[in-house]
Amino acid sequence: QVQLEESGGDSVQAGGSLRLSCVHSKLTYSKTCMAWFRQAPGKEREGVASIEPYGDANYVDSVKGRFTISKDNDKNTLYLQMNDLKPEDTAVYYCAASAAWYRGTWLCPLQAPYNRWGQGTQVTVSS
Repeated sequence: QVQLEESGGDSVQAGGSLRLSCVHSKLTYSKTCMAWFRQAPGKEREGVASIEPYGDANYVDSVKGRFTISKDNDKNTLYLQMNDLKPEDTAVYYCAASAAWYRGTWLCPLQAPYNRWGQGTQVTVSS
């Protein structure tokens, strides 16, 4: 059973930074997608960032230039560095994993159905 555990959520002022971590059990997919999602109160969950098997990253437009997704395969850890945080970034952030999707190359779309999820970590940004 794949397990993912997020940490690093906190309450910060607008303009501040946080780094989220997601420690996961060994993933046995031949090609793995990992991603961060978030869900704000009263809103649908949205994909924030994903990282493809060979390291390419995808971001939702609202976080481009502010958030950076990365992974350390040796430590089985996924990260999300969040800079210049805004009140609209307030949400529960979830780590997710899945096998990658092959469409001529290995892709990790934010709209795809990831099938392994962590419990989430709360990020609150005050103005």
